[in-house]
Amino acid sequence: MINFDNSATSFPKPAAVKRAIISAITRYGGNPGRSGHKLSLETAEAVYSARAAAADLFGAEPENTVFSLNCTHALNMAIKGVASSGCHIIISSLEHNSVLRPVHALYKQGKCTYSIAKVSSNDNETVSNFRKLITPATRIIVCTLGSNVTGQILPIKKIAMLCRGNNICLIADGAQACGIIPVRLSDGINIICTAGHKALYGPAGTGLLITDGKFDISPLTEGGTGSLSMELDQPDILPDKLESGTINTAGAIALGAGIRFVKKIGMERIYEHENKLCEDLISGLKNIPGITIYRNGNSQNYLPVVSFNIDGVTANEAAAQLSGMGFALRGGLHCSGLAHTFLGTAPDGTVRFSPSVFNTCHETYALIYAIKKISSKIN
Repeated sequence: MINFDNSATSFPKPAAVKRAIISAITRYGGNPGRSGHKLSLETAEAVYSARAAAADLFGAEPENTVFSLNCTHALNMAIKGVASSGCHIIISSLEHNSVLRPVHALYKQGKCTYSIAKVSSNDNETVSNFRKLITPATRIIVCTLGSNVTGQILPIKKIAMLCRGNNICLIADGAQACGIIPVRLSDGINIICTAGHKALYGPAGTGLLITDGKFDISPLTEGGTGSLSMELDQPDILPDKLESGTINTAGAIALGAGIRFVKKIGMERIYEHENKLCEDLISGLKNIPGITIYRNGNSQNYLPVVSFNIDGVTANEAAAQLSGMGFALRGGLHCSGLAHTFLGTAPDGTVRFSPSVFNTCHETYALIYAIKKISSKIN
């Protein structure tokens, strides 16, 4: 199978990540921060090295860099941890269910209200749509850095300026963007949540929450942290405050290797390569009758993600046929019913193409030929 579904999880993984997992299992078998023996201390050092690598990537302090199970877990910690009773939250119209559902859950529990800002192809219009929804009770704005459906990049720095001027916490969903475009706390983001298993090339079961510390985050869970064990209350220091129980040690160490892999190649080179594959695909699809591509404007305003549909066949059916021809693409709603509703592609969704650094032009051309065969049979 040729994997063009890297927005779900990147595959294959770099050799360094595979080596790190093996090393974590065979060498770093202690419980970090729980004991004073050599095995535990060496494991703690390896985990800290991964934490420091992540912190450096996002311009954060290591202690403000928290390991999570995935981006969804990080977003739940951030949203529910910052939200206060009676607060108002604004999200964008391109949000994944990992943002929409926890916000809606708070609304159903009577803890908050929320509004949805429509994302436009014009950045200033998008920012204006957010501005119009701000009320005196607005405490949080949550928005994706780039859509997992279309790849559209949001004007996060302009939204951040809006938040700073109104003392609003800006939480960014970086699941699709982190590792492909530069993302740092200095952009004005208060909390970055991201997946470790996508463009950071770590294993599944890894994610990150990175905070600038300006907004207090109440813990989602309480328990053992290895620190202040005689206290009944959860420690108030990070990362302990948000890391109850033993973390995914092997996953964290391997994620560190994935981050170092991204740094070594360079995000600019990664973006250029993957964006070129998207441009090749779009160019090829434009020559096939009955293809709809869901993009507006310059490709530089998009992450390396392309959504399309083939007339006469549903997105899921098209993805199934492509799978039978050796290509892994995701069809359907991509856990983003809200985005598809605003895009006008609900309830069937789209077929999504999302390459990685390991994909090639030859593989992309082969995919174009396969799509042409499907379209020719139907149309």
